[in-house]
Amino acid sequence: MTDTGIVRRVDDLGRIVIPMELRRTLGIKVHDPLSISVENERIVLSKNRDACVICGASGDDKQVVRVLDRAVCKDCVGALKRL
Repeated sequence: MTDTGIVRRVDDLGRIVIPMELRRTLGIKVHDPLSISVENERIVLSKNRDACVICGASGDDKQVVRVLDRAVCKDCVGALKRL
């Protein structure tokens, strides 16, 4: 991990601000979903990638679309159409 040297304080509501330069570098835009996880004693933020609710394929593996507000890959959409 790279230390940016940037320090932010947590506000009264538990929020922190991700600096603009980091958001630009990582391609994080307003309203983008971020996944929050914990590794040892670190809080890790990462860009959320939709995964198919049927087969589990991620958007990196296959093209994932939203169907009735659920993520489904194109292969599973095709399989459902054939049923």
